[in-house]
Formats: sequence, C-alpha cells, structure tokens
Amino acid sequence: MALTQHTDDVPAAAAGQYRIGGDLSVHRMGFGAMRLPAATWDGPAHDPARGIEVLRRAVGLGVNHIDTAAFYFHGDIAANDLIRKALHPYADDLVIATKVGPGRFPDGSWMKPADPAELRAAVHRNLRELGRDHLDLVYLRFLRTDGPGGDRFATLAALREEGLIRHLGVSSATPEQLAEAQEIAPVAAVQNRFSPLTREHDDLVERCAAQDVAYVPYFPFGGAGAPDLGALRRVADRHGATPAQVTLAWLLAVSPSMLAIPGTSSPDHLAENVTAAALRLDAADITELTGLTGAAEEA
Repeated sequence: MALTQHTDDVPAAAAGQYRIGGDLSVHRMGFGAMRLPAATWDGPAHDPARGIEVLRRAVGLGVNHIDTAAFYFHGDIAANDLIRKALHPYADDLVIATKVGPGRFPDGSWMKPADPAELRAAVHRNLRELGRDHLDLVYLRFLRTDGPGGDRFATLAALREEGLIRHLGVSSATPEQLAEAQEIAPVAAVQNRFSPLTREHDDLVERCAAQDVAYVPYFPFGGAGAPDLGALRRVADRHGATPAQVTLAWLLAVSPSMLAIPGTSSPDHLAENVTAAALRLDAADITELTGLTGAAEEA
C-alpha cells in the first residue's frame, strides 16, 4: 500500500484500537513527548510554541495516547507543562501515561532510584503538572542496576487503590521484575526498548500479547532515527513510504498488543509518523524486516 505525505485523511485510528487494562481504548498509533523540550537531554532546547503546535496537531490527527514523564524537561521547558497548555481541558478519550522512578535534578543530572516516599511525591507532581485528579497509566521505571522493585511497585498499587492511578505499568523491566510486579497488582503495560534492530525482548513481547498486556516500545528507531539499512529501504520503496514509516508499521504488525509512541518536535515529522498507521506490510515484508537483528548495512 503506497503512502503519500497528505495525512489529514489518515488519522491515527487507521492503526486500530487497543484497550489498555481492558477499559482504556486508544488508537495504536500514539505519541511520545520526550523530544518536545529538547533534541537530547543536553539540548538544544526546542521552541515551546512548536511543541504546543505538535501536541494539538497530534490530537487533530486522532492520537489519543500520549506518553510523558515529569523528568522530560530541559531547563524550564517541560513536557508535562506543554501538554497541559496545549490540551487542557482534556478530551474524554485522551489517555496520558507517565513514568516515575529515577528522576532528574533541576540541573538535569539523574537521581538514584526513587524510594516509596519519593514515588508518592512523583505521582503527585505529575498530577499537579498535568492538571489532573488521577493518572490514567503510571509506569514504574527501572534502571539496569535495579534489583527487585516489590516495595516500590506496592507503593504505586496503594496509590491505585486510593484512586490516584487507574492502571499500572513497568518500564525498562526484566521478565523477573514484571513477574514480581504482577504478584502485587495487575500490570496493564510494559514499556521497554524494542525496534527492528533491538530485539532482546522478543519473548517478553509474546508474553505480553498472550496476557493481553500492552507493549509500548521506546526508541522505536533504535534511538537515533531509522537505521540506514538496505532491507528497510527496499520495503519502503515498494510501499512508497519512508524507512521510519516502515519501522512503525513493522512494530504494529509484530504484536496485536503493540502500541507505537514515536516522538518528535516537528509538525511535518509528526504527520509522517501518523501516516504509518495506514501502512500494511505483507508477509514477505515482515520476514525481511524481522531478519534484521544484528544485520550489517546491506547494499
């Protein structure tokens, strides 16, 4: 299926629907807010007005799942603030997911993993910044050096019982950390790294699909834009698409519980990403792309 760059008539709904936690219906093509404040953690800063434009454009294209975090900031520009300025009062069908765990100091440096008291404070900070009385989905974010997180996840589960959180998730989690969390409370979503070239969580993707747990991959392009690989270019050429669009279409095809959240600070790039919601790859495309793991550049 060929794509064009005219996206007004190709909303995010073209990717289909998924119910997070069984009751929060979202379009499978969403938006990640990490790039709104700055290009990288170290900058340069982006124009806040453009960030507001991108958010409003995303919702206009049918995006109703936005992923954010209080630690998505650069200087005095913060993703949560932009979301509130752009979209509050929120549409009834808009789902905003956030993450808590290791935060960042005002100077941008990273804190240690949050203890239960700090997690409570982080949840309340997100509520204030977003202007909400509850959070739709909150992930407990792990670090690679983290061990079990039962006491921390239990803190979020208690906040869920208090009505401040609707659904819980885990981010950057091992299978063991996910299993531990599931012993404490239902886990509605997993946000781990995943892309055509980053496939160490293949088994976890399958497990999430079998358990009807959303899998929400971060760095869908590997963290630095779509890789310049021959297979991606060939599939893109066959469909009149870009390698980035093919990557997003591949993610949606891999698992019925996969939710894409590509991020950008560019209205044009946003429109290009959302167009991928309508791209349907065939079996040959998927086979060619699935074989990319560890592949070197092809001619």
